[in-house]
Amino acid sequence: MQPSPAVPTAAAAVTLRPVSEAQVTGGFWAGRMAANRAAIPLGRERLEAAGNLGNLRIAAGEASGDALGASFRDSDVYKWLEAVAWDGSLPDQLAELTRTITAAQRADGYLNSAIQVRGEEPYSHLWNSHELYCAGHLFQAAVAATRVTGDTALLKVATRFADHLADTFGPSGRTELEGHPVIESALVELYRETGNGRYLDLAKYFVDARGHGKATKPGFDPSHYGDPAHYSDRVPVRDAETLEGHAVRAVYFATGATDVAIETNDVELLDAVRRQYDNMRRRKQHVTGAVGSRWDGEAFGDDYELPPDRAYAETCAAIGVLQWAWRLLLATGDPSYADQIELLLYNAILPAVSLEDADYFYVNTLHRRTGARGDVQRSPAYGRRPWFNCACCPPNVMRTLASLPSYLATGTADGLQIQQYAASTLRAGSLAVEVETEYPWDGRVTVTVKEAPTAEVELALRIPEWASDATVDDKPVAAGDYARLRRVFEPGDEVVLQLPLAPRLLTSDDRVDSTRGCVAVARGPLVYALEQSDQQPGVVLEDLRLDPAAAVTTARTDLLGGITTLHAKTAPAHSTSADLTLIPYYTWANRGLHPMRVWIPTS
Repeated sequence: MQPSPAVPTAAAAVTLRPVSEAQVTGGFWAGRMAANRAAIPLGRERLEAAGNLGNLRIAAGEASGDALGASFRDSDVYKWLEAVAWDGSLPDQLAELTRTITAAQRADGYLNSAIQVRGEEPYSHLWNSHELYCAGHLFQAAVAATRVTGDTALLKVATRFADHLADTFGPSGRTELEGHPVIESALVELYRETGNGRYLDLAKYFVDARGHGKATKPGFDPSHYGDPAHYSDRVPVRDAETLEGHAVRAVYFATGATDVAIETNDVELLDAVRRQYDNMRRRKQHVTGAVGSRWDGEAFGDDYELPPDRAYAETCAAIGVLQWAWRLLLATGDPSYADQIELLLYNAILPAVSLEDADYFYVNTLHRRTGARGDVQRSPAYGRRPWFNCACCPPNVMRTLASLPSYLATGTADGLQIQQYAASTLRAGSLAVEVETEYPWDGRVTVTVKEAPTAEVELALRIPEWASDATVDDKPVAAGDYARLRRVFEPGDEVVLQLPLAPRLLTSDDRVDSTRGCVAVARGPLVYALEQSDQQPGVVLEDLRLDPAAAVTTARTDLLGGITTLHAKTAPAHSTSADLTLIPYYTWANRGLHPMRVWIPTS
């Protein structure tokens, strides 16, 4: 089986499964993965400088001193280790830090370096200590290391900690909840890797216990994130209609609930999380796929509260939505979730990292105003930064891009479904194919069969919902579904998918007050943006208006590593007249700090 962050058990209630092999071989995503590989060693340097690794060494008895920073800092190390595992380029560092982590773990299985070094009582302030959050990221790193390398040293640390949690929490133990979900999904994956049913039982307990105010300190001041909604703890998951509160917490929790539903065949729970995803997609998701509207509490806003200039759109939240969408895709086989993964990868996750130099956005604004001034470290007005005092996002990007091949395709007992288009080799069972494409710049995708069984099998190609004029072997196919080819394939057979990449104008729901009268521009999977450096001299970005009646044209350029630019006309009645050049949103802020906007007024 292709190493993957989520591998449902044989008994899991899923329609699709991860493929047995997937490898990116060239093209767009090979370039981005190579840049990520170059960034991973820099992540180690930045973890050293920030003191994260020092905390673990002190807890391990390898160094002395005081712990630095908040108690969630171990999680950044674990996410970075997960990236190292998926990427496979630094095995010695994976082994070295595994030894330190092993030495840092207490005899009873507990592990949190800052709390141990400071002599604090474990679990004494779970609402904001992130102890189980750190445990969850440790478990995910351990599973990755085991699946990629076969070495179970880190997995032994994880199972000792998980056994400690199972002995400590649950109906017959401590009943308060961690303030920041992620442990739920991590426990399920640990169950999938080890077969230990206690981990699934504990995950199920954590899922069903949330929603009853157990993650908020009694008497906690509501003005300081004391509202249970901040912790996804106001409404039980089975009753909830929407996501609310802290966006990362909410989507991580929904991901864990989905994992529990899959492994326990809980139809009611799966229906609930699907309902919540649909509500989020229709009412609380930015055009880029990002989520989170409020800086206050890093939170979802109300329905249709999607201001582009104040969008929080945290990078970690987008990654959480991707993880959630992947599990819903496996559970249901619904290609709309693969559409979501494509949208998120190109427009909500990729923009968070620079094309070079490994700098990152924590917050992904959709409009940097002329004269914008940053007020806090994570403000995108500063541009991307090497690291943050709360550095959750950079190693999260690293682990996501390092594991990218696992999201390309799925398999069934007698078929292969290609979900994302990248130059790659893919295998599901005895059907192996090679994909050649220059997507997203070119819409032609050629799939060549390399190995095939002697019986009929199905090759399915996802047709994005925006691809209304797509063809497979010159025959029209329906958008928003799979083009399914069932037959006896022979090695050397070719299937050619042609996706239309004509630019298109997008409008928001009229209830989104902040973008009423505006359009966004997209081409294929990419959302585009205006950036000041591409416009005519003297033009103020906020003065520009796009003419929706005029044609939008394309040009292939060497700009920004080789991109397709779009060219539009300004609305003729407006005082500022200029041709407009748009670049893919993910490439903005790579040439210095300039004004930028995704939503463009038309009048």
